Formats: sequence, structure tokens, C-alpha cells
Amino acid sequence: MDYDVLILGGGIIGCAVSYELSKYNLNIALIEKDYDIANDVAPIDYSIVYDGLECEDISLAKLEFAGSKIMSELASKFNIFFEKKGYLLLADTKEGEKNLICMYNKALNRGMENIQLLDEEDVRKVEPNLRKNIKKAIYSKNTGIISPYDLAISYGEIACDNGVNFKLGEEVLDIESISKGFKVVTNKNKFTCNMVLNTTPGKNYSIDKENKVNQNLKYLKYFSIEKKLSKPYNNIICTMGEGDNKTCIIPGEKNKLLVGLKNDEKISCEEGLQKISGFIKNLSEENINDFYDSHFYDDFLIIDDSLIDEDYIKIIGKHYGQVTMTPAIANIVCRTVVNKLNCRLKKDFVDKRREFYKFRELSNEERKKIIELNKKYGKVICYCNKVTEGEIIDAIRRPLGARTIEGIKRRTGATFGDCRGTRCLYEVASILARETNKKMTDIVKDSKNSNIMVGRIKEFDKM
Repeated sequence: MDYDVLILGGGIIGCAVSYELSKYNLNIALIEKDYDIANDVAPIDYSIVYDGLECEDISLAKLEFAGSKIMSELASKFNIFFEKKGYLLLADTKEGEKNLICMYNKALNRGMENIQLLDEEDVRKVEPNLRKNIKKAIYSKNTGIISPYDLAISYGEIACDNGVNFKLGEEVLDIESISKGFKVVTNKNKFTCNMVLNTTPGKNYSIDKENKVNQNLKYLKYFSIEKKLSKPYNNIICTMGEGDNKTCIIPGEKNKLLVGLKNDEKISCEEGLQKISGFIKNLSEENINDFYDSHFYDDFLIIDDSLIDEDYIKIIGKHYGQVTMTPAIANIVCRTVVNKLNCRLKKDFVDKRREFYKFRELSNEERKKIIELNKKYGKVICYCNKVTEGEIIDAIRRPLGARTIEGIKRRTGATFGDCRGTRCLYEVASILARETNKKMTDIVKDSKNSNIMVGRIKEFDKM
């Protein structure tokens, strides 16, 4: 056998499972069709760490609650951003008030703690800067915010350092059951393994003809708001709007503000601004740093081990609370695999992410010291976010290093500032081409056929 375990899909769940399994004496590979891991994570600064309050299904609620309990410890271990924050779920209509009370009673029956049902006066005490008129609210102290991409990258980097073989840019074409184990066919190779963990929902293979996914999706639009525009909120604010629509305000570090709008249909930037104006006074297009369109999934996220006797496990579905559920799902899958393969813990497992520097967060004394060690940390490439050449090179050379502009952007913040790469994109691409020994015309934004340059004028060496 080539491998004991093959993990299909390098999303956040695949990376988390690879991290947990890398603690054991197993030969593991992860196959991902894209050029980078965690492409299923939206490129936003913060993701809500939920507590299961809004999940109608009790198994999903348990996964969210279990994941939220683990998150603080993981963030501390990986040295990534995480902050506990209260969560206010608001109702401003009679129908919303009725649904809210029903949700609150259901949560109490499940044994959920640290939640309260508040009237408008109590809400003002919890969140004095709230402008919206409300009927009732549920207030939870079990929630928080985390950097979702940093979490996924941390999982992947530690797994890679502990021996997991990441095969990026390979697409799985089929999985066949053989006399002992499986044969996995990709667009580049054929592998054999004892066990398969499939985290790519919706893909149908020979072993798995009935893999149907209910894509219960709606549309999400995120807005990044100027921090100087409004008074800071203390808590995550979420409204129960008409039908199934929602508005969510996520306050981040240094008074950053992220607004998410969930709708049945795609909405324009103007429509989004109108919805947000109920929370933020005097809002205009000039106050928007960035906006991003995504999807809101509300499927049943299922760990399907119905074929466990054949050594095949799959994760089915997509859910908006996937980031929160990921640590719990990874632990469950890991226990199942360990029991099935009867493996032991490694003695030399290194449960630590390699250190890195963020120039903008260092003091002047710390900056001087790092520049003395490496002068490239003294050359600023992205002036908006104060990202240096040394940071970009480190992001490329690390385990699972960036191979795309988007990969560098997510790891360092370069091209993610107010100018959106107008000033630094060429230099970032040049560094990436130099470090990976590629031509500028081969550098891509995020995936195949997303080249940032389709050709060059031969008379000029620079743009």
C-alpha cells in the first residue's frame, strides 16, 4: 500500500483531520485539486464561533457547542487571533419575537447555559450603541470570533511538519475498491491505501454512487466598514429579519467592523448599504473598505460512516457553522480511524506551528532586531498593511507555502489594504515568480486560468 490513509479535500475539515491523524504512526496523504489549501474558507478577517443556539438539528447543535469549547485552546496553541464575544440575536417584529422565544426554550431544554432572554431595556445595557428598535433578544456568552483562514493554515502546516504528504493541484477522478483497500485515481497519479476519508461533498465515485448533497444555499454579501465611522459594538449583533434573511454585525480587533447580509437572492452594493444603514448612521459607499460575495449553506453536515466496515468515511454537506464544528468533527473522525486501524501515538509529534513575524505588530525595537537578522524585513512591499518582503518570502517558503497571489494575501495581508494591491501587486507577483522559479505570466491569482498577466511587452522589463 502507498498509504494507510488518504484524505480527499484540503478544505478546513480535511486539514483539521490531517492534523489530528498526524499525531499517530500512520502514513497519510491529502489530495487537493486547487493550488492551495483552505479555499473553502471565505477571505474575511473573522468568522463567528457559534454555540449551537440557532441549530434546529440537535446533532449539529452538539457539534457547534463542542467545537466552540475547543476553539480557545486551539487558538492559543496555534498563536492565531481568537476573542470571546457576546452574541445578541435580535427580533424587531412580532413574528420574530415568537420565533425567538421558541428558540430560547428549545436551547434551555437542550441544557444550554450562559444564555438569557432580554427585553429592549436590558439589550441597551448590554449594547448601548445599538440604534435598532427591538422587541426581544437572546444573549449568549458562549460565542466568539476567530481568523478562519489562519486556523485552517495552522492545521495544515503542523500536519505537514509531522509527515502528512500534501498533494496539491491533483483532482481525484475515481475511487475503486480493490481486494485490500482502495485504488484512488487522480489526474496525475494512481494510489493505493487502506482507508479513505472523503471530505469533498457532491463528488460521485465508483464506490460512492449515491452521494447526494442537499445544497440548501442562500446568498451572503460581506462589507468591511471603516473603523472610524461608528462607535464600536461590544458584541456580535444578528437580526432575525423577514423570512429567513439576516443581518450580522461582527466587531473585530482595533474597532474593525465586518457586516454580513444573508438573502434569498443576490443583492447589489446599494441594497446592502440600505440594509446596513439601520445599524450604522450616515453610511455611504465611501465608508466601505471592501465587499465580498459568498454563499450561506445550511445543509445537514454529516459524518457518514455507513461504509466503515469497508474502511470508507465521508463528510457530507455544507453548513454556515462549519468553522466552529471543524475541531469536533476532526476529533470524531480521528477516533474512528484510530480504533479501526489500531494505531499508536507518535513519540516525536510536534504540536506547534513554526514561528513567523508580522512587521506591523512588532515594536520598533523588535523591528530593528529582525532587520539585523534579515534585511528583507526592512523593505516594505505593501504600505497599506505594512507587509515586508521578508514576510512574503517566509509565506512562500513555509511548509505548504503560498503558490498564488491569494495565498500570499491570506497569509500576510499583502494586496489586502485600502489600495487593493494597486501599488504592490506587481512586486508581490515578482517575489512569487522569483521564489518559485516561474515566469510572471505563470503566476495566478488563486486557481488555474486566473493568470494575472496574459503576456508582456518585450521592450520593457517592468510593468
